[in-house]
Order: sequence, then structure tokens, then C-alpha cells
Amino acid sequence: MKNYRSVADAVAEEIRAGRLGAGDRLPPQRDFARQHGIAASTATRVYRELARRGLTVGEVGRGTFVCAAPGAPAHSPADPSDGRVDLELNYPVVPEQAELLAAGLGRLLRPDLLEAALRPADPVGTPAARDAAAGLLTRGGWRPDPARVLFAGSGRQAISAVVAALAPPGTRLGVEELTYPVLKAIAARLGVTLVPLAMDEAGLVPEAVEEAHRAGPLHAVYVQPALHNPLSLTMPEERLDRLAHVLTELGIHAIEDGVWSFLCEGPPPLASRAPGRTVLVDSLSKRLSPGLSLGIVVAPEAVANGVSVSLRSGGWNPMRFALEAMSQWQADGSVPAIVRAKRRQAGQRQELAQRHLGDFVTRGDPRSYYRWWELPPPWRADTFVAAAARHGIGVTPAAAFSVGRHRVPNAVRLGLASPSSSTLSRALAVLADLARSAPDDLATD
Repeated sequence: MKNYRSVADAVAEEIRAGRLGAGDRLPPQRDFARQHGIAASTATRVYRELARRGLTVGEVGRGTFVCAAPGAPAHSPADPSDGRVDLELNYPVVPEQAELLAAGLGRLLRPDLLEAALRPADPVGTPAARDAAAGLLTRGGWRPDPARVLFAGSGRQAISAVVAALAPPGTRLGVEELTYPVLKAIAARLGVTLVPLAMDEAGLVPEAVEEAHRAGPLHAVYVQPALHNPLSLTMPEERLDRLAHVLTELGIHAIEDGVWSFLCEGPPPLASRAPGRTVLVDSLSKRLSPGLSLGIVVAPEAVANGVSVSLRSGGWNPMRFALEAMSQWQADGSVPAIVRAKRRQAGQRQELAQRHLGDFVTRGDPRSYYRWWELPPPWRADTFVAAAARHGIGVTPAAAFSVGRHRVPNAVRLGLASPSSSTLSRALAVLADLARSAPDDLATD
């Protein structure tokens, strides 16, 4: 008998391979069951699993649509060769980036240094890499202790390792009610139950952590305090202090995702306020280049060994070349230069979004590469995603970020980083015109 997870995995592979694209409608569940030789109840579980992974979105009576393909290979971080404009993946690239990075690599091409850089690496990295990572993560006057730094092959691997170390299978992990979609897939794979925690205009509500912990012990909390994905919220210092106090009082660890924090200069991270209770996770792919994969973890002494064991057992060791390159780029000033350029670019992209979408209800921090769009009636997120896909534009529905059974906002997230400015401007103009029309109008196109 087929297991619902294996069927869901097969459909997910169809999506990742591009055989099912964004906007494609899946068959009704009864038809799906007949096609795959499974019970109708199993088909229902398959559809729920696909929605939980953020791959589909839909409602009873309206159909189920493919909405994203996490991890699918992109033609380019800029404009794709097939004409599709990708506002789902979000990898910022600035014009001066390649020249700066190329100059820093020259030293590593010496045969003796290249030989060392191509050797296997361990999660503890090298003293030079740990010191470089500490400098790279310095923010708001806080600098992590290099001795507490560990490395993974990517940011996703770093998150996986930390979740595995802090939340054993069958336990509960608190998360913001709208969260990073990849975390949902990680939790599902590790057998961890995600518990949605309320948010407000300042981010995660600390009292929601207390309430959830009383209902059933939380083993940890995953949180994005700086430029939250998808809402672009940044917690003020008072909220960070309150959250740090709650974590300490309850004895809970936080997994602080700081992947977008390089775009803002402050405030200091949660890890600076609850250093014994916070594991900070970051990466280089957004900060430097989508082709450079390296995850960084700053772990308190009490959990550092568990995280290190998790990294090794998962096969998530870093590449030595990435460690050496990061150290060189941090030392020669390439990292700060690229960060400054991306901060300028993010502001320009937000101005562009405001110009095209100013008549609608949207939100986006001027420092971020995201725009959250509350769609006007009669549009619904699922039909808008499908309609945008028919126009060659990929956007992400709120359901991809939603955790639990609470009401899903009627919204989409736009990633502003990947296309060129001119391509982004044209795509935003198309989406604005689309939103001003009625969904029924498209049926006659």
C-alpha cells in the first residue's frame, strides 16, 4: 500500500522538476486517488501534506494550485532565459559584486593555498574563518565570540542541524504564525510539531510564547527578529528585551534566523540579550552570492556540542573553499562593500514597488527585499497566484508561510531581489493591472 508521504514526495518531485508549474491545477482529490491507486482519505492527506510544505494552495470547491517549487534550479539570479519573472526566489545581486569577489579569489588560486582550500572541513572550521565570521556577524555593537562559531554547508543545513539538536522528534517548536516556508519542510522531515505564535506590528508576541508553553512544553522557538520573512518586520529593542526575559524565565532556547539582518545596522540581535538561550543562524548566499553556500551558527556552550554532532551526523559539513573565500573577502573589505551596495539596492527596489503598488495595501521595510501585498477583493491569493503565473510571473501566496489552522491572510509576498530593475518594473506594472481587473475577466482572455 502506498504511504501518503511517498505519494506527496512524488508530486513534490514533479513540481521541483518543472513538470508541474506554478499556477497548474491539481485534479480533484477523487480523481487523484483513482490515478494513483490510493484511497480517497489517503489523497486528502497527500493534498494536506503538499499544502503544509508550501507547494500548493487552494480551498474546497475552488481547486488546488501549484504555488511554488522550493529548491528548483534557477536559470540565473537575474533574468531567466525562459522569460518567466521569478518573484518567489529572492537572491540579491549587485553590478559590482562579481568584480569584488573575483579580486578576492586571486590569492586562493596559488597552488599551495588552493590545495589547502580543497581539503575537507569540519563544522568548527578554522580559527581564521571563525574570526572572519564573527566580524561579519557584528551588528549594533555586538560581536559574537569566535569560539562559539560553527559552520554548515548552507543556511538551510544550519537550521536543520539546530532544530534537530534542540527539538527531538515528537516535540513542539514554537514559530511565528507566518514563517520561513523551508522551516515547515524541515520540521516535517524531523518529526517536529510547529506551534504558531501570535504576532503584532512589533513582531513575535512574547506572551504568546508563555501561553503556548503552558499548553504544552515548547522545546525551542524559531524567530526572525530582523527583517522578518515575509513581513519585513524588525523587533524594537523593548520587544527583544521582553522576549529574552521570557526565554530565560521559561528555560527555552531560541533559534534566531538572521539571514536578512545584514541589511540593517541594528539593533543588536536577540543573541546579545539572551546569549545562553539563543542559537544564531546565518548564511552567505543572500549577503554575498547565491552561488556561495555556507551556513554559520553561533551556539551557546551548553548546546554547541549537540549542534556540532547534528551537523556531522547529517553530513552537513562546510566546504573548506567557502571558508577560505569568506575569510579573504572579509579581510579585504569585499563583504562590507557588497553589503553597502545591497542596502542601497534594496531601498531602490522598495521605491520601485511603491511607485507601482502605491494604490494598494502593501508593506515593506525600506531596507528589505520583500513586499507583502494584501490583495483587493474580489481577488483571492490562490487565483491571483494562478493568474500571475499565466502572465509569466511567479509570486508566493500567504499560505506558503502560514502555520497551523488559523485564518490565512489573503495576501502574497513579492521578492524584489532577483530580476533586473527594468524587468521588475515591468512585472510590477503587470501585477498592478492584474489586481485592478476582476478574476472573471481572465476567463475570457
